[in-house]
Amino acid sequence: MITKKQRYQYIIDYFQKNNPTASSELVYKDAYQLLVAVILSAQCTDKRVNMTTPLFFKTFPTPQELKDATVEQIFEIIKSISYPNNKAKHLKGMATVLIEQFKGKVPDNVEDLQKLPGVGRKTANVIASVIFSKPTMAVDTHVFRVSARIGLVINAKTPLETEKQLVANIPTTLIPIAHHWLILHGRYVCLARKPKCNICGIKTVCKYYNEEELKE
Repeated sequence: MITKKQRYQYIIDYFQKNNPTASSELVYKDAYQLLVAVILSAQCTDKRVNMTTPLFFKTFPTPQELKDATVEQIFEIIKSISYPNNKAKHLKGMATVLIEQFKGKVPDNVEDLQKLPGVGRKTANVIASVIFSKPTMAVDTHVFRVSARIGLVINAKTPLETEKQLVANIPTTLIPIAHHWLILHGRYVCLARKPKCNICGIKTVCKYYNEEELKE
């Protein structure tokens, strides 16, 4: 019977060897652009976001231009994204708070980031981790599903519970990249409906895979 510590070590070793440069698939140049992209990516694919952001950043190159825009102008550019009405309002609100409270600079900590409209804990963790290399673990649907399925977290009912367990068991320096490992594994291998166990490099220590094997 494999221990939790052994499972974490095996999975970390595997990804360090096979995906040592894992990173976000969103295209961005700075903190402001990533913040916009992550807000747009909620319940939407990174591919669709990346098709939308070039015109967005050309039109609103800084938070000031975004603050000065109308919600209707923002909506017109992001209307192909899921929930464009809400996101247009959030983006204008985010830019307004950035200008008025943070002098136009994206804050580097989770608490301040969550003061921005449209920025929940997951988005704040992404920015803190990717831009500022903070040891924060953003838990999206992929991370939530994959970490439970392979057995990294036990009985976690919420993203916050998942986040706490992962942060407690992954070395601090690896938390930022581990976030990408889990997302990409969920996106391309450990699919929600039909995981591709036949091509999975961590199946020998996967809770789900080993339980399925016992059933056969």
